[in-house]
Amino acid sequence: MQNKEENALRSVGISALGCKVSQYECEAIGEAFEKAGFVLRPFSEVCDVYVINTCTVTAESDAKSRKTIRRAIKKNPDALVMVCGCYSQTSPTEVAKIDGVDVVIGNHDKLALVKLAIDILDNKQTKPYISTVNIDEAPFEPMCITRAPRTRAYVKIEDGCECRCSYCEIPNARGRVRSKPMEDVIREVEALSAAGTAEVVLTGIETASYGADLGEGYGLIDLLEALDKRKSCRRIRLGSLSPEKMREDFVKRLSVLSIVVPHFHLSMQSGSDNVLRGMRRRYNTEMALEALFRLREGMPSVQFTTDMMVGFPGEGEAEFSETLDFIRKARFLDMHVFQYSRRKNTPAADYPNQVSEEEKHRRSAILIAEKNRIRDEILDGLVRAGVPLSVVVETVKDGVASAHAENFAELRFFAQDRSHGEVIDVLPLSHKDGVIFGKIKK
Repeated sequence: MQNKEENALRSVGISALGCKVSQYECEAIGEAFEKAGFVLRPFSEVCDVYVINTCTVTAESDAKSRKTIRRAIKKNPDALVMVCGCYSQTSPTEVAKIDGVDVVIGNHDKLALVKLAIDILDNKQTKPYISTVNIDEAPFEPMCITRAPRTRAYVKIEDGCECRCSYCEIPNARGRVRSKPMEDVIREVEALSAAGTAEVVLTGIETASYGADLGEGYGLIDLLEALDKRKSCRRIRLGSLSPEKMREDFVKRLSVLSIVVPHFHLSMQSGSDNVLRGMRRRYNTEMALEALFRLREGMPSVQFTTDMMVGFPGEGEAEFSETLDFIRKARFLDMHVFQYSRRKNTPAADYPNQVSEEEKHRRSAILIAEKNRIRDEILDGLVRAGVPLSVVVETVKDGVASAHAENFAELRFFAQDRSHGEVIDVLPLSHKDGVIFGKIKK
């Protein structure tokens, strides 16, 4: 491998598509390139090497991946273009057919892209280079970041998913559940905290399944208790969790932890039991509402966000009405509403009673309007309560700070002398369009 001084003349731009796991992986890949001497530049600039970590959760994700690849090739036709991630794992041939793509790998050995890039640039390795592994046989790839380019640091603690939901291709892209050893998670979190990161988000493809492959005593709640006991960082936020995880013992142990923030993102997908059965989800609406109740009882200031899909095959007016009724009972602070997309190699793609695109758009608009109404009611309550909210400052522009509270409410306030990453208390005064406006508590 060339020394760092020689590689310093080379630049790399990296694009993370899709989930927080992809973002974390790209941060780790970027640090690895920098360690080898490369200059890390914005993806929008002319670079010698481009790395695109793709997504395949929807057909739109596939299209966005292709568009991002072509954008890099257009920006610098002479660049080395390297594609990895979910889309390249499930559709390597499609990716390799894009004129200008030099390297295609899947969802394993992503850090090896650094040496591969150097070898190709030094003419020690020919291109195109196409190599994907059987992802079900791949181990957890050790990765680590030492700094947080954003306000929050994402730490990947788990990879893979074994839910096999009828609409989802991600198990084919990510494989079985594999977990980062607990001691490695603790070491990474504590190093980020020591470097000044106020909030760490533990994330994974199926975060709730952390430790399933490690044995008894190494589950998600065990990890959280270990981090809390050591006071490894100021705040821990969790990635998406499935409602069936929120059983009585889990919630009881979770509620007493001081570093876990009172906000949880539950991956619901639907509020209709008929649709959930068709999706092959492992819970029903009663289980989900019970989970919300338990958490609200144990953590009175908690707020929830969620994902909701519209237009799943067989979702009729009755099922959609059930989803509307469910979200009114659940009262989520916010929801990501998205439309069902047929994915190859999934059972739901061949289900009868496919919903038209026009109907998906209609239902999506209705659901978004209702979730905004519920959100505004929740924000009304927070303003009326007059209780200061603890926030982490994300940006400060023209004297106005943007931030998210522990409960994930979004805030704006005057903060001329405040800096990025600072934790302060803000008194909520009003709200508009989903944002609370407040002032710093003196």
